[in-house]
Amino acid sequence: MSGRVTTLIVDDHPAFRQGLRQLIATEPRYEVEAEAKVGLDGLNLAKTSRAQVLILDISLPGIDGLEVVRRLRATRSAVKVIILTMHNEEEIFNTAMNLEVKGYVLKDNAVSEILNCLKSVAAGNLYFTPSMSACLLKRRRRSEALESCRPGLNKLTTAECRILGRIADNRTSKEIAGEFGISHRTVEAHRANMCTKLGLHGCHRLLQFALQHQAEL
Repeated sequence: MSGRVTTLIVDDHPAFRQGLRQLIATEPRYEVEAEAKVGLDGLNLAKTSRAQVLILDISLPGIDGLEVVRRLRATRSAVKVIILTMHNEEEIFNTAMNLEVKGYVLKDNAVSEILNCLKSVAAGNLYFTPSMSACLLKRRRRSEALESCRPGLNKLTTAECRILGRIADNRTSKEIAGEFGISHRTVEAHRANMCTKLGLHGCHRLLQFALQHQAEL
């Protein structure tokens, strides 16, 4: 992203939102366009705004932050998502990774990290709070181990990898088709191709494989 970077903040704590807005305002390049305190309002803002970055808490009234990201993906929104949260659990981190978030910052580190995160994401890179590096490393090692025992993973196309990640998130073919703007038949064709490449047989084996290895995909 070149030029001015506009952001949205979705968090249910007014004082935290205000502090974050003031912090972001110290950098002339960044601008907070709007705020929301519940998940559905944040989703609607992200869908209607031209903001480039969405700073999103996970724990929100109504639909949570991860569901906001899922629904945004179904609209093929180009907004880049930064998760800003108290959650440092590996399972939640992996779910966020599978949803292709661009940044993951713990709230305890927000003051020292959010501007660096914004700069990284705006430049087209990823940013994850250093305290989550152990989760990232374990995820990478599990992925490498899985690839060694399932060499067919290396043969998956980018589209197939993305679809497999959504299958691991227990999304249906219809939901995946809507998210990626493709037909249900195309998704089914990708699923058949993945089964062939991975040596999986049976109508539910791909789903079982994806759920079993969700953290590595």
